[in-house]
Parts: sequence; structure tokens; C-alpha cells
Amino acid sequence: MNDMSTINRLESKVRSYCRHFPVVFTKARGATLEDEGGNVYIDFLAGAGALNYGHNDPALKAKLLDYIEADQIVHGLDMATGAKQAFMEAFESLILSPRRMRYKMQFTGPTGTNAVEAAMKIARNFTDRQTIVSFTNGFHGVTLGSVAATGNSHFRDGCGMQPQGTAFMPYDGYMGDGIDTTEYLDKMLADGSSGLDHPAAVIVETVQGEGGINVARNEWLRSLEAVCRKHGILLIVDEIQAGCGRTGTFFSFEEAGISPDIITLSKSLSGYGLPLSLVLMKPELDQWKPGEHNGTFRGNNLAFVTARAALEEYWRDGSFEREVRRKGGIVRERLERLVDLDERGVLSARGRGMMQALDCTIGELATRISALAFEKGLIMETSGSDDQVLKCLMPLTISDEELERGLSILEESVIEALSEIPEEALDKDGEKLWMEVLA
Repeated sequence: MNDMSTINRLESKVRSYCRHFPVVFTKARGATLEDEGGNVYIDFLAGAGALNYGHNDPALKAKLLDYIEADQIVHGLDMATGAKQAFMEAFESLILSPRRMRYKMQFTGPTGTNAVEAAMKIARNFTDRQTIVSFTNGFHGVTLGSVAATGNSHFRDGCGMQPQGTAFMPYDGYMGDGIDTTEYLDKMLADGSSGLDHPAAVIVETVQGEGGINVARNEWLRSLEAVCRKHGILLIVDEIQAGCGRTGTFFSFEEAGISPDIITLSKSLSGYGLPLSLVLMKPELDQWKPGEHNGTFRGNNLAFVTARAALEEYWRDGSFEREVRRKGGIVRERLERLVDLDERGVLSARGRGMMQALDCTIGELATRISALAFEKGLIMETSGSDDQVLKCLMPLTISDEELERGLSILEESVIEALSEIPEEALDKDGEKLWMEVLA
């Protein structure tokens, strides 16, 4: 069972997740996956944040099946359909209006990177400027425009050319505690000899997902917005992984009280794991000519159906948000307990809501913990510049019992991995030895 020979023989070397979780999955429900051998795994990956409502949510599935059975529109380019209109009305009434937000909606190609591409085009065309400021450890996609705003050299090296059009600034905390890096950005913008061309926009994640669950302080985000307003720069907030409830509010920036000019959404927007991306822009920025940014699959009507169902099922009142914050507290408490158990002082915890992480200092240790967890029935990925961070991205709908079981497996795996490290590797000089042992 779990014969991956066809995958290994025919699929490109670019594949990644199936290398870390080398089984053939066949079924999924809620917060669990099942492979063809009948083994069940608790899912702390959740489609890299694309399955905030879990696998095959019954309420969403019922709406989807009814729609398909009725032979309604599946593919429609960007033509008007009932499914699209119903989603837009639900999004306005349940998300935008309660937050007193006014944005125009643009449906881009079905992936998050295409939403970022569109957002950057909007900013450049509106301001007639070219440079986009991004941040260290930021991740915004891997197509040529978005990868230029992605910091990790692993993704940039895959371009075959030097990415262009962006400048990088230090993210909150990058220079250490007590240093407000927005002051540095402000200084660079004010100095005509800094070498930083006047940007069209700044693009930022409030919590950097692929960068290692680095959390920007609310004060820093407000200061960043103030710098953008001072210098006439548009503010783009990339909500693709941190949005749709992951941090405890629908938009991850809500707690900071900022008002982005452009917002990108994807991943869990459809609610069901179906491809769907959306750009929200303040009305005055909508200066597109018809078809100027298009795509064959920018009107995924099946995704409109499940996206609307997700909004109506989970966002009619504040109960879902309260549950996310409660469960996020449970995750953080368990991670902090692991940090306390670590006599070697290599672990630390951070995150917001149900976007939490355990920093293991070096990638080899995090990779080993992930592998041990998989053997015990838990799926979770690593992130960060050296894959040194274990990400907890379980479905927001996970039951308390499944959550506790998954966290217990993580704890068992951490303790086992730490026990494999020899005493002589306790100090920093022993880091090479750690890597040799854990390789």
C-alpha cells in the first residue's frame, strides 16, 4: 500500500509536500486525512492555510453538490453569474459593511500569486511609479512579479533571471527588540540620496507565514501606515495566508486598526479548498481598462458557491471568531509548555490566533520533529529562512479532542528529537554536530 512509484516516476522534481509526507492520501474529513492503507493523520497543515474550515465541510459540500446537480454555471470567464453575484452580496453584507469598509472587488487568476501580481500593477499604474517595497522574510508568490517581492533566495533563484522592481526593508523585529524599522524606512524615503526610488506601494504580511510566523506588532503596522500616508505611498496588505479568520478576525490587520489601500485574498477564501483569489481596492484606485488584467479561470463559480456558504455559515456573528481565539490560546499554551520543558534553550513560540509556531533554532531539528510527528500520525510543515520553524496551521474548525491529540503528538515528537541531540552539542559551537546528528 501507499505505492508512490507513479508519482516518483512521472511528476517533476519540483514536487515538495509529497516528499515530506510520502504516502498516497485518499480521503479527508474535517481535520483528518486518510491514506490508502487506512492510516489516519491529524492535519496541522490544512492546505498551507487553504482549508481554514477543514476538509469537505458538510454545510459547504451540500451547497456545492446542489449547484452541480442543477447544471448551473461552472466556467464563465468573468461573465455575470448568479453564483458570483450572490457571493459578492454576501461578502459585502457580512464582511465589508460591518467593518465600514468600501472596496471594489477584482477576481484575478485563481491563485494568490496572481492576486499579488494584480495588486502591484494597480499600484504602479495608479501612481505612475515602479518600485514596490517589501520586507525581509516576506513571501508573496513565485511568479515573476510576486517573487520579486519574496525574500527567500530559494524561490528567487528559481526565476532564471534577476527579479526586478522591488526594494527590501527590515520587517518588525528583524533588527532586534526596541528598534522601530519603520523609522528607517521613513528616513530612506525622506533622503533623496538614499538610493531608494519613490515607491508605488509597500506590500506587507501582518504575520509572515512562509517567513516563519513572524508577527508584526500593531504599533509597527500603524506606524507603517503613517509612513505610507506621509510619503504618498499605497499600502498593500497580503492576507492570503493570515486572512479569512486565521488570526482570530476575518482580516488579520483589523486589530491594528489600519486601512489598507489594497488587500489580497486567496487560500481559504473559497472555504472548500477550491481555487479563488480576490483583490480589494479602494474605489479611486480602480482605473483598469476592460480586460487589462485577465485570465481564463478568474470566474470559478464552484468556488463562489462554497465561499458564500462559508461566509453564511461562519461569519454571521462573532461566535466563530471567539472560538478561533480560544483554540489559539490552547495551542499557544501547549507550545509555551514545550519551551519550558526545553532545558537546552533552543525552542521558542510565537504567533497570533490559530497561526502559531515553534521555532527550533535550526532547520535540521524542525525537520526531524516534523518527520517524527508524521510517523505518529500528525502532518505539519516547516517554514522560515532555514526551515527552522514548525507551523501550526490546523483547520479553525478542529475539535478540542483532535487539537489536544495533535498537540500531544507534537510534544512527544519534540521530546524524542531533543533526546537524540548529544550533550556536546548543547552550546552554539556544537551546531555543526547537531546538523550531523539530525541529518
